[in-house]
Amino acid sequence: MVPEVIIVGAGPAGIFAALELLEKGVREILILEKGPPLGDRHCFLEETGECRQCEPCSILSGWGGAGAFSDGKLTLSPQVGGFLEELVGRGRLESLIQEVDRRFLEFGAPSRMYGLPGDEMESLARRCVQAGLRLVPVPVRPMGTHLCSQVLAAFFQHLKAKVKVVFNQEVKTIGVVNGQKEVVTSSGNVYRAPYLLLAPGREGNRWLREQLAPLGVDFKTNPVDVGVRVEVPAEVMEEVTSVAYEAKLLFNAPTFDDEVRTFCMCPNGEVVMEHRSGLFTVNGHSHGGRSTPYTNFALLVRTAFTQPFDSPVAYGEYLARLANLLVGTVIVQRLGDLKMGRRSTPERIGRGLVEPTLAEAVPGDLSFVLPYRYLVGILEMLEAMDRIVPGVNSRHTLLYGIEVKFYSLRPQINQELETPIPGLFVAGDGAGISRGLV
Repeated sequence: MVPEVIIVGAGPAGIFAALELLEKGVREILILEKGPPLGDRHCFLEETGECRQCEPCSILSGWGGAGAFSDGKLTLSPQVGGFLEELVGRGRLESLIQEVDRRFLEFGAPSRMYGLPGDEMESLARRCVQAGLRLVPVPVRPMGTHLCSQVLAAFFQHLKAKVKVVFNQEVKTIGVVNGQKEVVTSSGNVYRAPYLLLAPGREGNRWLREQLAPLGVDFKTNPVDVGVRVEVPAEVMEEVTSVAYEAKLLFNAPTFDDEVRTFCMCPNGEVVMEHRSGLFTVNGHSHGGRSTPYTNFALLVRTAFTQPFDSPVAYGEYLARLANLLVGTVIVQRLGDLKMGRRSTPERIGRGLVEPTLAEAVPGDLSFVLPYRYLVGILEMLEAMDRIVPGVNSRHTLLYGIEVKFYSLRPQINQELETPIPGLFVAGDGAGISRGLV
């Protein structure tokens, strides 16, 4: 097979690119994925309680990308999800979101939605304004982790007879040879095609710069999102999650005027650990088949660094490494202990109302990890949220750290997502363009 198009990465961006190419009549398509097929993705941490620091991490890499083991929320609004609107405009973006949603429904996504306009959403929005928060109205179609995997499996069944997918093949280098785009894999295989799409996923943000910068592609720095994952009794957040499922709340913390936002709200979910290049960070899932008595969500503080700083990914990695250095893994701390200036201990957490759903997290002190202005912003956000969901600012609330989003580098591209190198395109979270499944 001599491909017309090579796609690097089998996450949502790579999968949907293949679907669109087939619809446009392109037949020779090659997808290179450094992780395994969906059915071969196993996390030893979830199965045995011990992380073996696999490279690549099965939670992040393989068919479906990091989204395969997420809680499968489809956020269907141009107001969230990255920077695509800057490139393609509001009208085209809305049309693309509708098309993506239609595809997910076609392959098995549920019809039920949350966050639609109505009296309950309007009432919630009013209460948020009174608390100094802004509720971003976002229609959400939640699949849950189990159904999300089934939908991704259906995509593969549809594509496997029409597209060549090569798993466990990490792309080591890319280049341009006589106008052809060339990729060399970890196995020494060399592939060439007129067109190349790089969709390496969020963990591939640094890799993308390492590949494109030597080819003369400039990058701009996106804001850095760093924070914690919050875990509370599900009853605390039920008034919000029953209406919006995932409430997108924005807050300008008064002390430093930093933007703090909620992200990836997981009703009756669990906190999970991710492994990336030797670093442990946290995330959250909601499973369709099983539930916990707790709800978790991220609180992320956004920082837009200015010149001369241009290493936002390295900055996020440094903070994660610092947390890992203190306890060897992810830190968990009671909010009450943080406010009292003391580390949490297993005994103090055991006396609380929330039993950690991430058993591997080690009690510690997040004030030794997060910069002061980030801690202040997070605490001020929790105080504001407590006015609409009393109990979220309780001393029993658990904070896990750290959570950091690696989409801080964005290459120079046009509205078709093409780099200055003709025929070389980028897409998805790894390119700093979009966020999430949609």
